Amino acid sequence: MSDLILQSLYSGLLAGGSYALIALGLALVFGTMKIINLAHGDLVLLAAYIAYVVETKLNANPMVAIPLALVIVCITAVIVYFLVSRIEKDRELNSLILTYGLGIILTNAMLLIWAADIHSTSSAWLQEALVVGPLFSMRSELISFVVSMVLMGALWWWLSKSWYGRAVRAVSSNRDASKLMGVNPKRTELISFVVAGVLASFAGVAIYSYGVIQPALGGSLTVKAFIITVLAGIGSIPGVLIGAVLLGIVEALTVTLYSSALQELTGMVLFLLVLYVLPNGLFGAKGRRG
Repeated sequence: MSDLILQSLYSGLLAGGSYALIALGLALVFGTMKIINLAHGDLVLLAAYIAYVVETKLNANPMVAIPLALVIVCITAVIVYFLVSRIEKDRELNSLILTYGLGIILTNAMLLIWAADIHSTSSAWLQEALVVGPLFSMRSELISFVVSMVLMGALWWWLSKSWYGRAVRAVSSNRDASKLMGVNPKRTELISFVVAGVLASFAGVAIYSYGVIQPALGGSLTVKAFIITVLAGIGSIPGVLIGAVLLGIVEALTVTLYSSALQELTGMVLFLLVLYVLPNGLFGAKGRRG
């Protein structure tokens, strides 16, 4: 039983890396524009389907699809931004409705193009088992986790050291005051959407490399990203990783000890429990000014 628990913790850790990539894009957009992009999960799923097309049509490793996914997903993210940025009244509520509608459009577009069939990679190299002591995983899971850590480190460096990264933090903290410092909020928001698209592209290809995809998955990914963002604390991007790993481990333990049918339910229970005990999330600030 101890080996089984240890394996569940390991699997949850690896899954949490991919969850973090999805949630970081959502959290970044929320930080700069104060909106929840309900189409974000569908952007991730779009990247996964691009990986599927590259594998089936070109007979190539799904990882080769990353450059194409980056272009298509980022262009789609920019389109979403320009539609959202035109909202001037009740921006938070109206943008929520708009992105929900865009998510439905993307879901149905993928349904029309690729039907409702379930797809997964056929790459033997990605599915090959890697054994680390008593623990095992698919090669794709381990690669996805390592890539996730590298991208999160790069995002942390970008937000901390680069001019545009500091501009994102400035707009997130106080949009009006950032203008006085020479920051263009609209350009910064656009950059946030593009960076979120980059993260979504890598996350989507990763999901296809070790899991199964179908058109309805986009909504589920958005919900997971939102749960993780709230667990971390709205505006706490560094806490997203811990929140994602926590969700991944809870889901893995649920599948191992109880039933896979309860996997999604335990995430919602954890979400509601944290909201009840810590309304600002595990790492959220008690109060924000500006």
